[in-house]
Amino acid sequence: MPDRRERKLFTNLVGGRAEALHDDLAQLGFRRSQNIAYRPACQGCSACVSTRVPVRDFTPTRSQKRVAKRNADLIRVATAPSPRMEHYQLFQRYLQARHAGGGMVDMDMFDFAAMVEDSPVRTHLIEYRAPKADQTPQGAAEIAATPNEERAPRLTTIDDAIACCVTDVLRDGLSLVYSFFEPAQERRSLGRFIILDHIEFARSLNLDYVYLGYWVRGSRKMDYKIEFQPSEVLEENKWVRFQNTE
Repeated sequence: MPDRRERKLFTNLVGGRAEALHDDLAQLGFRRSQNIAYRPACQGCSACVSTRVPVRDFTPTRSQKRVAKRNADLIRVATAPSPRMEHYQLFQRYLQARHAGGGMVDMDMFDFAAMVEDSPVRTHLIEYRAPKADQTPQGAAEIAATPNEERAPRLTTIDDAIACCVTDVLRDGLSLVYSFFEPAQERRSLGRFIILDHIEFARSLNLDYVYLGYWVRGSRKMDYKIEFQPSEVLEENKWVRFQNTE
């Protein structure tokens, strides 16, 4: 919104209560960036709206079912948040194709590693990989069994990651901190698939929600967040059901 100046309220997530504080603040629309929790606090403007998907009520549309089918070959691998050069190169290809004018383009490998690794809460790097043509996948590590300090078993039967998501585990859901994917795989609609898969993943873990961050009405880059219905939005510190009528 070029005619507006952004203002944020933020706090440090430190100490033994960092995870509990993060959970509480998520209920009030806060997001995490490394060890900071923040939310918009702009005077006279409430355009940034926190959104989440209640996974048990979600029903995919025909279009979303087609996206899931196109990506049925992908393997989800939940790992510790330990980025490698492979992830950074994928991240840079994504930024150059989708956000070339943004400030994140200048991030080097150390900046990227800090974005992924510096977390005081339970965080995972979720990879999506395709099986190699001549081998059979042997399975993937599950998020529920992989704490931050442990590395998930590495798979040797799959190709490079074509999509990744930094995902926080809250007491009631999964929070998508940042996702990026291979821009050359546009036909797969990987951004939407990541959300669809996280909804199914949260359901399998008996979690209630998938948190998608902020949505701004009328922003073409953010409209995808409201395609997942039913959804809930935060209004006056209360989560209410939102039905997209556009």
